[in-house]
Amino acid sequence: MTTFKGIRGTTIEVLSSDPSNPELGQIWYNSSSGTLKGYKFVGTWASGGNLNTARGALRSTGTQTATVAFGGYGGSRSNATENYNGTSWTNSGNMNTARSGSGQAGIQTAALAFGGFVPPVQTSSESFNGSTWTSTPSMNTARYYLAGCGTQTAALGFAGNPGSAPFYTNITESFNGTSWTTNPANLNTSRMQLAGTGTQTAALGFGGLAGSATGATESYNGSAWTSVNSMNTARNALSGAGTQTASLGFGGYAPNITTATELWNGTSWTSNPTGLTTARAVSGGSGSQTAALMAGGFVPPASPAFSAATEAWTGYATKTITAS
Repeated sequence: MTTFKGIRGTTIEVLSSDPSNPELGQIWYNSSSGTLKGYKFVGTWASGGNLNTARGALRSTGTQTATVAFGGYGGSRSNATENYNGTSWTNSGNMNTARSGSGQAGIQTAALAFGGFVPPVQTSSESFNGSTWTSTPSMNTARYYLAGCGTQTAALGFAGNPGSAPFYTNITESFNGTSWTTNPANLNTSRMQLAGTGTQTAALGFGGLAGSATGATESYNGSAWTSVNSMNTARNALSGAGTQTASLGFGGYAPNITTATELWNGTSWTSNPTGLTTARAVSGGSGSQTAALMAGGFVPPASPAFSAATEAWTGYATKTITAS
């Protein structure tokens, strides 16, 4: 009789607890629970705790269980700041400047907000220490609906709407914790309402609005932008999470508000079979490709209706294997 050991050359590992960092496809027997388990791709969204202030065009940064969300529009420009602990949101210190459509970088306890719309279109930036905001040096080019990534002291801001025709820009700026510098390299596709992930020297920009919704994707190495494979669903006002080689894109207008979710592997995008629970756009996105968070946004049928909903994405997870 053929056995698992004969095929794979080993028996199934017996462990008293689940491994902390399992490998994709790994199978083990948990002797404490008496269950056979495996680590597999799940690819699902589930509801989390609602924001205290419903709004769209907000920004968020951090991890799935430690995110800060700030700014936005919920009938008026908001300076509201909320911290998420994986279960619920808690109000924190307000921003100095109420704004929507800003860029973002950093983590929950060391975040950066820059640009945005008050009105007018902003160059101002602020840093957050987990409880309070402090004004920091301004950007060189005013814009809103730009993308951002990186850390509080090594951030990247790119593209956006400068507030005048043609309403799209390809300008890139970097922040070193002290000042903003306009980078020589511009994006290949000028746009606004795109998503950005990664670091200051290894970034990814995708989707956006450039006359119409686009799926254009570009990779940045710290000195130049390179056009790579486009998203499967062209869209603008989407959210993103992850790194330059492992990103998640979700929601947005395509042209109607969509639930579509896609994964980037450094080369190409793959559409996930299931999307968001609630279609929405201009939401806060944070986390990683394996554990992301989406907060707030605009939802149909009103134009727009403001959402307080939060959804958590599970890319990979330990699952109990049922034999029959």
